[in-house]
Amino acid sequence: MQLLHAPSWSHLTFQTTNRNSRAGLLSLEKCLQPPTANCFFQPQKLERSIWVSHKRSNFSFFAAKATSVDVGSSAASTGTAEGDVLKALSQIIDPDFGTDIVSCGFVKDLLIDEASGEVSFCLELTTPACPIKDMFEQQANEVVARLPWVKKVNVTMSAQPAKPIFAGELPAGLQRISNIVAVSSCKGGVGKSTVAVNLAYTLAGMGARVGVFDADVYGPSLPTMVSPENRLLEMNPEKRTIIPTDYLGVKLVSFGFAGQGRAIMRGPMVSGVIDQLLTTSEWGELDYLVIDMPPGTGDIQLTLCQVVPLTAAVIVTTPQKLAFIDVAKGVRMFSKLKVPCVAVVENMCHFDADGKRYYPFGRGSGSQVVQQFGIPHLFDLPIRPTLSASGDSGTPEVVADPQGEVAKTFQDLGVCVVRQCAKIRQQVSTAVTYDKSIKAIRVKVPDSEEEFLLHPATVRRNDRSAQSVDEWTGEQKLQYSDIPEDIEPEEIRPMGNYAVSITWPDGFSQIAPYDQLQMIERLVDVPQSPAVQA
Repeated sequence: MQLLHAPSWSHLTFQTTNRNSRAGLLSLEKCLQPPTANCFFQPQKLERSIWVSHKRSNFSFFAAKATSVDVGSSAASTGTAEGDVLKALSQIIDPDFGTDIVSCGFVKDLLIDEASGEVSFCLELTTPACPIKDMFEQQANEVVARLPWVKKVNVTMSAQPAKPIFAGELPAGLQRISNIVAVSSCKGGVGKSTVAVNLAYTLAGMGARVGVFDADVYGPSLPTMVSPENRLLEMNPEKRTIIPTDYLGVKLVSFGFAGQGRAIMRGPMVSGVIDQLLTTSEWGELDYLVIDMPPGTGDIQLTLCQVVPLTAAVIVTTPQKLAFIDVAKGVRMFSKLKVPCVAVVENMCHFDADGKRYYPFGRGSGSQVVQQFGIPHLFDLPIRPTLSASGDSGTPEVVADPQGEVAKTFQDLGVCVVRQCAKIRQQVSTAVTYDKSIKAIRVKVPDSEEEFLLHPATVRRNDRSAQSVDEWTGEQKLQYSDIPEDIEPEEIRPMGNYAVSITWPDGFSQIAPYDQLQMIERLVDVPQSPAVQA
């Protein structure tokens, strides 16, 4: 399934008053010409949230990046000061990936003054929402300070968020969003919007730049759950883009902020509205965009999955069997669309009274989802009057009570989401690569331990697009002899979580799904590269 724009059956047209007044009026009506999305946005500064305490964790979640120093030669030269420092720092292991921070490329701007014994460097992480950055800083200070010639250590912590893996395939408004997380239940009334909003503000409290998109046009919840000063979306008349509203540093877009209330329209029109709201908003640079998915598994959900490459999904359910039946359909939908489900949140699990814990709706729906579909993490939310009241009052629970039990559960969920998104990004970015030394394509499909090699010519000959195979007759148009044996790919780029795009010397761009690559004849006897032989 390729990344597609949803059909623009209906578009939002905007009228604005004085742009500097920040007062915008929106009206929903049919428009003959779709708004242009070819624009470049300047990132808006994220207000620093202080209402969620930073929780230490034993996990980290950084995508590997190229290091700013020549680690191989420097670390090997242990007699040099630089080699000593890098060797010391390589003792610090990323507990999630099992790789040291030097190999991950976190060490930047290493400066050494041997005369004074002063060492300065920067640990540049790939997300500001790192719950163990303080631990990394402390360990870096300790291991370098142990070197006998070091008198002073200066460690600077920073974050350079990872760029979207497939930005070129996205609409302009989404090209600077690193991770897009769907919160879904496929059933109404289970607390999905509550989880989406509180997860978003938890991530913001961890230091990330976050946006929330309310995709429920028929019954938008976001205007009730947050209290932005400006409750109307605005339009940039020059760019014809939507300016999100803002509450406590989180960018917000909802049809409920369009001045129209709830929509009364047919499905295709709703898909067009959602596409326009999502893709033409000035999201700027975000670490996480949380999408509050509407109930169901129909046109709207499929449109969202086609328009944007979802990084991961969080599933919300309640203990009842009836909720499990609908949630199971949603999990299967995400599985078919190759969107990893990283966590299950079982809402309204229990309440405590008279020193006992009661389960009024039964037990087991969440754990059943985890066991049946292999989702790695389960989080329980209790029945709390304050959780419901905070949603109705326009202040998320994690903001109203940042030290409470509910906030701690969302903190754990936030760490889980960040960690899993980073693992998925790392797996996708390295799933299919070309090894020039042995002239073979290496494949390691995400969530699989198996790694295998493919001959480039074999991959090219197995293309199943309309240019290679007649769509009507199934006749093979690309002949075996048309592809030279020594052909090599020029570029391999991820396409969502399900395929890669391979560019060949003749200019052809081949979409190769992981499922197809796993079925191709593999290389067995592969000559070792000269470096390995040496």
